[in-house]
Amino acid sequence: MSNTRRLIGSLDGRWAILVIASLVFIHEAWAHGVAGQDQGFLMRSEGVHAGPFLYLGAKHMVTGYDHLLYLAGVIFYLRALADVVKFVSLFALGHSITLLFGVLAGININPYFIDAIIGLSICYKALENLATFRFVDPKIAVFGFGLVHGFGLSTKLQDLALSQDGLIANMIFFNVGVEIGQVIGLVVLFIGLSWLRDRPDFDSVSRNANIVFFGAGLLLFGMQAAGLFVN
Repeated sequence: MSNTRRLIGSLDGRWAILVIASLVFIHEAWAHGVAGQDQGFLMRSEGVHAGPFLYLGAKHMVTGYDHLLYLAGVIFYLRALADVVKFVSLFALGHSITLLFGVLAGININPYFIDAIIGLSICYKALENLATFRFVDPKIAVFGFGLVHGFGLSTKLQDLALSQDGLIANMIFFNVGVEIGQVIGLVVLFIGLSWLRDRPDFDSVSRNANIVFFGAGLLLFGMQAAGLFVN
């Protein structure tokens, strides 16, 4: 509890920055999902479209700030590439299971509810990095939150009433695209974090970065929770 109180106290001087940053991204966060033009293509497409679905899957991951924030937290302190592959593979496995199974089995969950949990996943990882608390083994947590992130996208895709013609193949291509986009995002994140670790003030910077992760996750949770009750 004392660690949590210290964390909350350290947030006081950073709330102004977080609020200003949130105003810049608030529209995108509220409307997070599949872009309007992409929605039109997905709703009209019939048959198998390998290239477009690969592209859209990769685009969703590269522009998915919530996924990237969580993954940044996951690999933040991982120095060995083997560890990065291990943790990210667990996330990808969970994400793939629920993305494919959710769409193909028609499991639809309120997107505001799922996105609120995704926001909490970012908060949890930030607190775990700050050594505030840990409920379960980090590998189990990463896999579990991967399941949640996958349901988030599968629910949004189902809202588009995708054609059953070629659906299985298209979802496989889409998921492969998501993993390609994830690799692209992780390469950039890993290079940036490797540079950051060479800084003499890494301990201070890393703590502040994870506090910002916590604030961003909390903001996302609050906005999606509000959307859940409003809608």
